[in-house]
Amino acid sequence: MGSTQFGNFHNFCRDSTLPVCNVRINILFGVITGIKADNLSLQLFNEGTATEGFGGCSLTGIPLSNNRQLANLGVILLCAIAIVTSALLLWRSERKKAAVGRREMQLFLLGYMLVSLCEIFTVGGFPLDEKVRMGFTAAHLAAITATTWLLLMNAAVGFQLLEDGTIISLALVIGSALALFIGTGYVALDTGFTWTGRFESSLNDPNRNIALYILYLLAPLVFVVVFFVLESVLVLRVLREFGPMRYLAISGLLFAIGQVFQFVVSTHICKGTNGKIDGSLFETLFTLGSVVVLWLFWSSITEDEWPTVEPSYT
Repeated sequence: MGSTQFGNFHNFCRDSTLPVCNVRINILFGVITGIKADNLSLQLFNEGTATEGFGGCSLTGIPLSNNRQLANLGVILLCAIAIVTSALLLWRSERKKAAVGRREMQLFLLGYMLVSLCEIFTVGGFPLDEKVRMGFTAAHLAAITATTWLLLMNAAVGFQLLEDGTIISLALVIGSALALFIGTGYVALDTGFTWTGRFESSLNDPNRNIALYILYLLAPLVFVVVFFVLESVLVLRVLREFGPMRYLAISGLLFAIGQVFQFVVSTHICKGTNGKIDGSLFETLFTLGSVVVLWLFWSSITEDEWPTVEPSYT
């Protein structure tokens, strides 16, 4: 696959502000070799934007003391709002005692809170020591993979293959999510700190890392797509209702728009605003909207007045 773009991160990191790009920048400026970072590396880490290191548009942010900058204030504020909003939804979920998949939805919200917290330091550009940022980056990538898996498990629980909320069900859901979290986090840390040297080639263009490409980009995308497909089947074939599909469609649309801003439009926004903002701001905003509407969808199909319907697969 040497002539393909599969597994390559260079173009993604050139055009978008992604947490995974901190991994390559961490290697590039000698964090694990003991070499003291030069002025450019310090500037990149203090600003928290890796795009400049890949030849892309750099976020200028808000100047701070000691040549530091707060690169992405909008993302930081939106992440704080996302954490507060998720906490409110957690509380609202707790009050729905009879709701199917209540614990699984709460686990998803907790995962999203962790993603938002890490994003403050990885994409938001909060000034940090580079090694600490590497730790947050690994946790961020791992949380994305695990949280999208938890989302998929919410769809599986909806079909009542296992009774929701039981010890066995929660153990399987939490255990599998933890396995993905640990696995993804280890690959990110091994890449960033070259513990084994297995992923050291990620240092060089085109920054190919097949493991992170699958765990961070492809697997979450598959989990999300399968979730929407399963939930559509559940609502249309099992519950035989069309009303909740409005929420599901809006949630999917908001998520898709966010990804377009992140991967397609980001570099144009950055250049057009002279580095003041980029697509990551809108990706964070639309993802938050998607999560809120997704919760409304779940709430709408778990109301007490819904009749119990046996699944029909014919």
